[in-house]
Amino acid sequence: MNTDFRTVMMKPHDNVAVALMSLPAGSHVQVACQDERFFIEMKGTIEFGHKFAVKPISKGEDILKYGEVIGAATKDIEPGEHVHIHNLEGKRGRGDKVGVE
Repeated sequence: MNTDFRTVMMKPHDNVAVALMSLPAGSHVQVACQDERFFIEMKGTIEFGHKFAVKPISKGEDILKYGEVIGAATKDIEPGEHVHIHNLEGKRGRGDKVGVE
């Protein structure tokens, strides 16, 4: 386990962390948040500033970053997978979703 990789996860109930450096595909990363520890194998390269799952996220489930809901998963997401526009639908500032249930 390489602990030289830098990540940030602010709240223990978050299901994503953020890469503070490029994380190569196949690398093993430890993510720590308060008393929580996650040991993740990167499914693909995660670039600086991008999110990756630290827990399994089911399709339709809220994606939590820094303790806030930032969107919903558009497909199942495995730990170590990149979380971005290809598998996340934003919920903030959606003028097209106002009043739609």
